Amino acid sequence: MGKVIAIANQKGGVGKTTTAINLAASLAVLEKKVLVIDADPQANTSSGLNFSPDSETRRTLYEVMIGELDIRDALLQTEMPNLHMIPSHINLVGAEIEMLESKDRESVLKKALAPIRNDYDFIIIDCSPSLGLITVNALTAADSVMIPVQPEFFALEGLGKLLQTIRIVQNGVNPGLTIEGFVVTMFDGRTKVHSQVVNDLREHFKDMVFNTIIQRNIRLSEAPSHGKPIILYDVICNGTTNYLNLAKEVLDKNS
Repeated sequence: MGKVIAIANQKGGVGKTTTAINLAASLAVLEKKVLVIDADPQANTSSGLNFSPDSETRRTLYEVMIGELDIRDALLQTEMPNLHMIPSHINLVGAEIEMLESKDRESVLKKALAPIRNDYDFIIIDCSPSLGLITVNALTAADSVMIPVQPEFFALEGLGKLLQTIRIVQNGVNPGLTIEGFVVTMFDGRTKVHSQVVNDLREHFKDMVFNTIIQRNIRLSEAPSHGKPIILYDVICNGTTNYLNLAKEVLDKNS
């Protein structure tokens, strides 16, 4: 059965979508069959993999969540042979309201995923920068949570609310949910505070912090505008190396 990893942090701008796209692509390059699900109404993962969120298609996560579409009919093939995706759309904002009266509303995505879980080695869910019902659905469907952390003190302060939400999900609808790990993103070794925050993070969370650090890299920020993961945009840059190393760590952890 494929492992479902939610990429979550309620703080925006921490490299969550970048991590979802490039971890998924790196796992695919390492010959794993991967599905990435864009569970953020902003649809940045969708556009970052060359799917236009402005498309009039009715084959997105929104239609799946409200029960209008079988999840298998929402699957899209990306440029990479081993990588499929389910795109998002701004309509997903309305799904939370439409699901409020649903029975087991926290488990809609988990039930939708059930028929295809065995088709993939990894399913990566990019969560929105909020702790609303769609994110709770992602955490309920997931086996684990990967938490991108920007090495700044304010970013660390915000972790408490996310960890509290994870505990609520664990105590309620998904007792098997674990933390896959914290991954440091946008790291600049020339900045003293970045190194200090990484040290604090490792001291507090120990081996829950991945060894791989995602360095600040201009090519990483350029790649989404071309609709490509970094490994297809610039195979020799630090961003590609960092995310391949992160993917290898994930594989080692789950071997």
